Amino acid sequence: MNPWKVLVVDDDPNVREIIRLYFEKQHIDMMEAQDSLTALDMLDKEAPDIIILDVMMPVMDGYETCREIRKRFDIPIIMLTAKGEEIDRVLGLELGADDYVTKPFSPRELIARIKAIFRRMQPRKLQDEAEPAQSLEFDGLSIYVDRREVVAGDGEKLSLRPKEFDLLAHMAKSPGNVFTREQLLEQVWGYDFAGDNRTVDVHVKKLREKLGPHKNDCIVTVWGIGYKFAVEP
Repeated sequence: MNPWKVLVVDDDPNVREIIRLYFEKQHIDMMEAQDSLTALDMLDKEAPDIIILDVMMPVMDGYETCREIRKRFDIPIIMLTAKGEEIDRVLGLELGADDYVTKPFSPRELIARIKAIFRRMQPRKLQDEAEPAQSLEFDGLSIYVDRREVVAGDGEKLSLRPKEFDLLAHMAKSPGNVFTREQLLEQVWGYDFAGDNRTVDVHVKKLREKLGPHKNDCIVTVWGIGYKFAVEP
C-alpha cells in the first residue's frame, strides 16, 4: 500500500468515483470530501499528504478554500478546474496552489502530477538525512539548505513556502547563471510541466514580496529569457 494519503475535494460524485478507480489501480490511499467545510475538518483529523481541490464548488469555492488551507497548513495542493483561462490558473497559484489540472482531465495526468510531487518530497527527506549542513551566505541574506531556512541580515527569519525556498536555493547555488523558465520548471518542479510558464513568474513574484527590503532585487529578470540570482557570495 502506498504510504501517502490523498484528499480529493469535489462536489461531483462521478468525478470522485473516476479518481478513486484510478487511485485503486495505483495503490494510492484516497479520502474524499464533497464540500470545502468537510475538507477543512478532515485536514485536522486525517492529516493527508496532498489535496486535489476542485475550484467550482457551492458555499465555498476552491480559491477561498485554498486561502483557508494556506493559513494553517503547508500541504501540496493541486487545483482541479474547468476554467482554462490563464488568469484563473494564475489566481490559484498566487493563492498558494502548487499545480493545477484543467477539466476535462486525464486521470493518468492527475496521477503523474501527484507522483511528481511525491518524488520531490521523498528525495528531499533522504537528502536532509544524508547530507551535512549546508548554507549559502550572501551580503544581507543567509540560506540554510539543511534547515530549509532563509535569514535576512538583520536576523529576521523569512517565511517561505517549500517551492519558494526550492526556487530561491536552486538559483542561489549558481549566482549569476541565467535560467530559462523551462529550465526552472524542470529542475525545481522536477517534471515536465504541462501548463504555462507563469508558474515560475508567480513564484518569483511571491519571493520578491517576501524578501522585501532585504534582498528583493537579488532575483533579476533577464528579459526574453528568464531569471538569475544576481548576488555574489
